[in-house]
Amino acid sequence: MAVALGRKKSPPYSVEGIDRFVWNIEHGRFEQALSGLMALAALITGLDIFLEHDKASFGNPWMWAPIAVTPVAAAAGVAGVASRRMAKTFLPAASAIVVANGLQGLYLHIRGIARKPGGWRLLRYNVEMGPPLIAPLLVTMVGGMGVLASILRRS
Repeated sequence: MAVALGRKKSPPYSVEGIDRFVWNIEHGRFEQALSGLMALAALITGLDIFLEHDKASFGNPWMWAPIAVTPVAAAAGVAGVASRRMAKTFLPAASAIVVANGLQGLYLHIRGIARKPGGWRLLRYNVEMGPPLIAPLLVTMVGGMGVLASILRRS
């Protein structure tokens, strides 16, 4: 009856632990949670990227790209929580841009390590002292969360 009136279904009180998690996925609540988590992760990651790129004095103009993408990703995550339509249109588009930006960052960081004195011959030193090799993949994961949230069904 509650579904017929347009109200959201609540899990039975007997559903606990991992069963509640599975119930939320089956009934579409996980999409909203993942969208919100993506928004929060985008803001935290964006702040970290800003601080790290600021340390490097924004030497390459492309260092501003993830800073510019961060508010868009956060807005898309919040919109995905609030609106089903936004979760299926704006969220996947913004998330795809974030994934592309993360992959671009991975390429630029690999190139940055190769350009350091000694390049890949001094692998251990240049990976530790050069641009962080794995950090752009964190941005890619944030975008991937948004893509996944947009694929999931909503109640």
